[in-house]
Amino acid sequence: MEPNCSAEGQAPQNVPSRVCNAGKEAGDRPDLLSKHSFINRQLNFLPEEPQTCTDLNSFVQKPRLERTSSLDELIWRRRRLFRMSQDSLRDPPKMGSLNGSLEDSQGRFPTTQPPPPLELEGSFSALRTTNRIDPDCGDYHRLCSGVSFPRASSSWSDSQLHSRGGMVCDDYGASSSSAGSMKSSFSLLTPIRVRDVRNRSYLEGSLLASGALLGAEELNRYFPDRRIGIFVATWNMQGQKELPEVLDDFLLPSEPDYAQDMYVIGIQEGCPDRREWEIRLQETLGPHYVLFYAAAHGVLYLSVFLRRDLIWFCSEVEFATVTTRIVSQIKTKGALGICFTFFGTSFLFITSHFTSGDGKVYERVLDYNKTIQALALPKNLPDTNPYRSSSGDVTTRFDNVFWFGDFNFRLNENREAVEQILSQGPKADLSKLLEHDQLRKEMDKGSIFKGFQEAPIRFRPSYKFDVGMDSYDSTSKQRTPSYTDRVIHRSRHKDDIHAVKYSSCLGIKTSDHRPVYGLFRVRIRPGRDNIPLAAGLFDRELYLIGIKRRITRELQKKQALKNQKTSAVCSVS
Repeated sequence: MEPNCSAEGQAPQNVPSRVCNAGKEAGDRPDLLSKHSFINRQLNFLPEEPQTCTDLNSFVQKPRLERTSSLDELIWRRRRLFRMSQDSLRDPPKMGSLNGSLEDSQGRFPTTQPPPPLELEGSFSALRTTNRIDPDCGDYHRLCSGVSFPRASSSWSDSQLHSRGGMVCDDYGASSSSAGSMKSSFSLLTPIRVRDVRNRSYLEGSLLASGALLGAEELNRYFPDRRIGIFVATWNMQGQKELPEVLDDFLLPSEPDYAQDMYVIGIQEGCPDRREWEIRLQETLGPHYVLFYAAAHGVLYLSVFLRRDLIWFCSEVEFATVTTRIVSQIKTKGALGICFTFFGTSFLFITSHFTSGDGKVYERVLDYNKTIQALALPKNLPDTNPYRSSSGDVTTRFDNVFWFGDFNFRLNENREAVEQILSQGPKADLSKLLEHDQLRKEMDKGSIFKGFQEAPIRFRPSYKFDVGMDSYDSTSKQRTPSYTDRVIHRSRHKDDIHAVKYSSCLGIKTSDHRPVYGLFRVRIRPGRDNIPLAAGLFDRELYLIGIKRRITRELQKKQALKNQKTSAVCSVS
């Protein structure tokens, strides 16, 4: 016999057997009938005059009276079901199944809560993007208000909402005045928690500690590949008062697509007005760079420019000098060194002017030995690797060392042979000239610049030119063209310094030397917050003067161009 739900074992009239069966099954699972009733009631699947079994009242609660759902509400519910199903297919572990997404934490359906207005569809939990935002910013999504969301007809995805509006936020209402005043401006800067400001101490921290100013987290934020670009240049000005009008070809060569992060310029026999020279450098580099530090030793100048964003990650700067010609009252020969730590990597920059003369190789080696022994650096900065340092060689106390200047090493070859090779133009084999280079020979013997490397030389000798001309020395001395100006480097770790370009600037003709520069990619390591920080100090006065000059120059160019266009040529017939 087919099972019944009536007291006598027979089905009541006008009640289908499947309803009775569902009621009996619901007796075992009370939640099943409520689910079926909710779905049928919302989607209008029930008959107009439903009949109930006589015994259903014993185990089924009477439905509460509700207002009739409007057409907009039904459309909203169906669209929400569709959106939920799509989200669950895209992200099953997080969204769960379709049925699960309709339930609350206690397994009940939100049948008694009215739907939100249509224009607030973007605030649904399924469309929020807070779980895809940096965890450090996650607590701030509730502070944002006044965000306009797309209407129900919009088909924006979560990623589109995130890209258009930053963070999708809740509104706490008018009672939270502080939250209402902190409307999100969708800035790229990471918000800072109040508790972090209260508790963080940047004076202590390890390499991997969260919040360390010089640690790995901060380093990866600015340099994901942990490498920075450094421009290192040397130029013997010959003491000329006249400075080049434009330094763009020198500091900003056209071949690299991007400017470097750090600019270090060493000068020998500098111009009398050192301040004017530094202003010209600031004017050329523009407002993105600041003069981090500058020092002088007689007519030896050394300037370090940094991107404004990076001055917070540098230690205090220390410098020292060495004089190799004691008799001279004017310090024309010697060395000037500047050192500092950037994140966890220590740098030493040395510019030198060695003894001149074709045959004075031994004297130049003595200048080198005196410099590495007498240059007293570092003073207060902690050594990043003291076990690999030597008290007799300053270059072993730093991770990366750049030594550049007028080393005055010549070519041991007669001028006719050198000019014959150079006359071949761009196809000239410069390696034949370097076979006679004094510096290369001494480095191969190990008597000078131990552990240093130099990028391949593919430019013409930088000395000695006629001032303002492209021809070499035409005086009675007829000096042999030579590679006196060099940029060499040394690192504690192998392959930490990669030379990108090594060349000279032939457009600067105010001296008998041509500037020589190198572009390098240098590996940076995270550090500890135990170094004395420079606290963002830079030469503000120089910065303002350089920027004002740059603006004035641009205005003069525009005015000249305007006058040229408005000028008329009159002809008399």
